[in-house]
Amino acid sequence: MKIYDRVKEYVETPDDVGEYKMPEAYDMDENVNQEKRFSVAMQRYKDPEAKDKMNPFAEQEAWEEHQIGKSKLQFGSKDKKPSSDEYQYVFEDTIDFVKSSVIEGTQPEDDSDKEDIEAKDILKRELQDEQKTLPIFKFRDGLLKAVEEYQVIVIVGETGSARVSQEMGVKLGHEVGYSIRFEDCTSDKTIIKYMTDGMLLREFLGEPDLASYSVVMVDEAHERTLSTDILFGLVKNISRFRPDLKLLISSATLDAEKFSDYFDSAPIFKIPGRRYPVEIHYTKAPEADYIDAAIVTVLQIHVTQPPGDILVFLTGQEEIETVDEILKHRTRGLGTKISELIICPIYANLPTELQAKIFEPTPEGARKVVLATNIAETSLTIDGIKYVIDPGFSSANQRVGRSGRTEPRKCFRLYTSYNYMHDLEDNTVPEIQRTNLANVVLTLKSLGIHDLVNFDFMDPPPSEALLRALEQLFALSALNSRGELTKTRRRMAEFPLDPMLSKMIVASEKYKCSDEIISIASMLSIGNSIFYRPKDKQVHADNARLNFHTGNVGDHIALLNVYNSWKETDYSTQWCYENYIQVRSMKRVRDIRDQLQGLMERVEIEICSNASDLDAIKKAITSGFFHHSARLQRDGTYKTVKNPQTVHIHPSSGLAEIRPWWVVYHELVLTTKEFMHQVTELKPEWLVEIAPHYYQLKDVEDSGTKKLPKGQGRAAL
Repeated sequence: MKIYDRVKEYVETPDDVGEYKMPEAYDMDENVNQEKRFSVAMQRYKDPEAKDKMNPFAEQEAWEEHQIGKSKLQFGSKDKKPSSDEYQYVFEDTIDFVKSSVIEGTQPEDDSDKEDIEAKDILKRELQDEQKTLPIFKFRDGLLKAVEEYQVIVIVGETGSARVSQEMGVKLGHEVGYSIRFEDCTSDKTIIKYMTDGMLLREFLGEPDLASYSVVMVDEAHERTLSTDILFGLVKNISRFRPDLKLLISSATLDAEKFSDYFDSAPIFKIPGRRYPVEIHYTKAPEADYIDAAIVTVLQIHVTQPPGDILVFLTGQEEIETVDEILKHRTRGLGTKISELIICPIYANLPTELQAKIFEPTPEGARKVVLATNIAETSLTIDGIKYVIDPGFSSANQRVGRSGRTEPRKCFRLYTSYNYMHDLEDNTVPEIQRTNLANVVLTLKSLGIHDLVNFDFMDPPPSEALLRALEQLFALSALNSRGELTKTRRRMAEFPLDPMLSKMIVASEKYKCSDEIISIASMLSIGNSIFYRPKDKQVHADNARLNFHTGNVGDHIALLNVYNSWKETDYSTQWCYENYIQVRSMKRVRDIRDQLQGLMERVEIEICSNASDLDAIKKAITSGFFHHSARLQRDGTYKTVKNPQTVHIHPSSGLAEIRPWWVVYHELVLTTKEFMHQVTELKPEWLVEIAPHYYQLKDVEDSGTKKLPKGQGRAAL
C-alpha cells in the first residue's frame, strides 16, 4: 500500500519540469483534431501558480532578452554605470513595495526630494566649475560689454572655446527651446530659441522685421549655406532701421575680416580655443594617391605613435568604404604584430546604430580610427582624437581644430607646405554661387524684394544664374511675364520644398493622384539616403532594390512602391533591414509626408488616390520637371532637350539597361560623368501638352523615327 500511495501521490502532483502535458487534441466527436493539436502544441505552457517553481524555459528566455537588448540602439559607453535618474526610475516602478516597508525604518518620503535638490546643486556647481575652465570664461565680461556697446559683432571662437551643454538646467521648451522643420519645442516662456537657418528664413515671411527678437546670433557663419547667405542680407537690412536689434555673427574660421567688412566694419571679438599645442606635419613631396597615402599614414601612426585615436577626412561614402576595406585587409595580414585597430566610419547614409560607434570609448590597448566626411569638421566632437589626417580639400584650419583640445596633438597633412601656401583655396565656393537659385528668387520676391541684381549679397551670384532661375519660375507658372508672383506660386509657397516638387504637388490635383505624389515628393526630399549598400552585401542590396522596379516602372514609381510596401508592414523596422533601406530616412519621409498632407488641406488640394493610372502619376511628375527632359541618342547617351548637354542614366537606376527614348529626371550629378538621378520614362507629346509655353512641336517631332543601336531604346508612343 505504501508503494501504491507514493505512486498515486507522484501522479497527482503537477511536475512541469519532468514531463510535458500534451494539450487536448480531440474535437466534440472524439475525433483527432490535427489543427488544434499542432497549434496548441506550439504554444508555451504557462502555469499561473508556478512562480516558485523552476522555469524550464529560463535559458531560452534569457537568450531572447539578450538578443532583443542587442538589437536596440544604445548611445554611449557599454560599461556606463546607471545614473541616479535611472535608479529613481526603477524605484518609481516599485513604489508600492517601498511604502509597505516604512515600518522597517526606511527613509521618509521627502528624502528623495532632498536628494533631487542636492543632485541639482551638485550638477550646477559642476557646470559652473566647467565654465571657469573654458577659454571664454576670462573673456566673459569683455564680451558682454562689447554686446552692450555695439549693435553688430563678429565673434571668432576657435574649437573648444565656449561650448557647454545643459548649462541652464531648465526644462526644455520653457526658458530654452528649439524649432526645427517638424518640431517646435517652444512656449510663451521661451527666452532663448535655437533654430536652423531655414526656419529663421521662413519666419521672415511672417515677420519681416523680426520684431519678436531682440538678439539674433548666426552660428557657423563660415559654412555659407544658401539660407545663411540670404539671412546675412536680410538681417543687415533690418539692423539699419532697428537699432535695438543686436546681431552676433559667430564663426570658427579665420575669415572674420570679410564678415566685418560686410557688416559695415563691425568689431571682431576673438576668443582662443586651443588649450594645447598642435604639431602640423606636411609631406616632403606631393602624394600621387591621397587614398593610399591616408592608409599608410594611419598604419604608420598606429605602429609608431603613442596611444590616441585617429580622425581621417575623406570626400564621401565610396572613399570611406574603400579605406575601411583596405585597412581591415592590411591589419589582418599583420596579425598579432600590431595592437587592435578599431575602424569606425561616419557618413550621412550610415545607419544610426553604426554611426553611434564612433562615440564609444576605445578599449585599453587598442586604437580607434574614425573615417569621416566633412561632417566631423564642425558638427561632431569626438573625444579621444589625438591625430588628424587631412588630404587637403578644404577647411584645413578648421580640421586642425579637431585636435589639441585636451592634450598636445598632431595633424598630418597629405600635401606639401608649398601646396598649402599657394594651391589650396582659403575657403570653399559659397553655395549661392554654385547652385540653382530658384528658391532664392522665390523667397526674396515673397518678401517684396524685386531688385534681385542689387540685393546686398555677401558674394553676389552670377547674373546668368539669376536669369535661369527667373526663366525656370516663369515656366513653372510661379511668375508672370512681368516677374510678379502668380496664384500658383502662392499655393507653391506653402510647401517647404524645391519649386519643382511644389509644382508637382499642385499639379497632382488635376490628375487626381495627390496621395501618390506627396509620397514621391517626400521620398525625393530625402535625397539618395533611402537605400543602404553594405560593402560585403552589394549583390543582395542591389537585388532588393530591383524588386521595387518590377515592370520597369521607373525610379519615381519605384520610390512610391518602397513607401507603400513599408506602410503595408505597419512601418516595420525589420522590413527595412531585410530590404537594405535606411530606417531613419524612412521615418523622416513619413514626417515630411504628414507635414505635406497637412499643408495640402491649407491650400485646399483634395487628397485622392489614383494608383492604377501610372500615366496620370507620370504626368504630374512631368508637370514639375518638364525642363529636366532628355532624349536618347544614337551612341546610347542622352541629350537634354533644352540647353543641350550630354548626360547618362545612373547605373543604380531601374531604367539603366532599358534606355527609353524619352525620360524625365530629378537632378543631374557630376561624378565621372554627368548622371541623371531618379529617371522616369515619358511620352514626348506630354511635354507640349503640359508646357506649351516651353516646348514646341519641333522640339519633340521625329522622336520615334531615328534608327538606334540594336537593343537600345523602347517605343514610348
